[in-house]
Amino acid sequence: MILVTGATGNLGKATVEFLLKKNPANEIAVLARDASKAADLKALGVDVRIGDYQDKDSLVKAFQGVEKILLISSSDLVDRLSQQKRVVDAAKEAGVKHILYTSISMQNFEQSALKPFMSAHYETEKHILDSGLTYTFLRDNLYADVIPMFVGEHVFETGINFPAGTGRVPYTLRKEMAEAFANVLSTAGHENKIYDISNTESYSYQDIADALSAHSGKTVVYNDVSVADFSKALAEAGVPEGMIGFSIGFATATKNGDLDIPNTQLEQLLGRKPSSLNQIVSTLYQ
Repeated sequence: MILVTGATGNLGKATVEFLLKKNPANEIAVLARDASKAADLKALGVDVRIGDYQDKDSLVKAFQGVEKILLISSSDLVDRLSQQKRVVDAAKEAGVKHILYTSISMQNFEQSALKPFMSAHYETEKHILDSGLTYTFLRDNLYADVIPMFVGEHVFETGINFPAGTGRVPYTLRKEMAEAFANVLSTAGHENKIYDISNTESYSYQDIADALSAHSGKTVVYNDVSVADFSKALAEAGVPEGMIGFSIGFATATKNGDLDIPNTQLEQLLGRKPSSLNQIVSTLYQ
């Protein structure tokens, strides 16, 4: 039995959909706090297990009979680490053999502007290692799906105003990451391995502006604005302070090259090249 946490979210749901192409539905389970939110998955024959990251006993019960767990990282930036530790501890107590965790692919982590937001990933990895469970770390680079959030909903009118300099990121579509996860979950040979899930090429925001221009037929200009001007614009638009800091952290990390680590591991897991930037833009703005 394979169990996917966070299966009502975008990444988890896509992973389950790919799993269903490779495995019988009665061999797939998902963890949900609210059964109603997983009703569509239940309709596909998937076993919906009820559990809460804050309630270890509920997790131990939900994990009974499960061999592999895909722990999709919690979206709770405040309490992420304790929640994920609870999942790991419950998995071990329930007799789970193998835990796979969606971490982050970065370099220069100790000096990165993203350290305050991302340290829980590496601390979770350490907790999994300390648990003695068989592991697979799926270290994800940035979803291409965040590009519309960073460039804004009126990008074809305003251009891109983002303080990322000439920094580059190997952006990858979330659905292709999910497909790779399903492939790993469905095959042997991934025990105690670490995969950096990145595209084979990295792209700057000038590249993104050029791709958006080609896609739309409009000229999209990239403006490398200052952090101060970017922060002011977001504040005036009513963006919460925490989200402003989060966005600046990603912009700064991009500018400094912290995420610029393309490789072929995702390509190998997919059995084909990931989508190019032009294909990504066509998918996001179809």
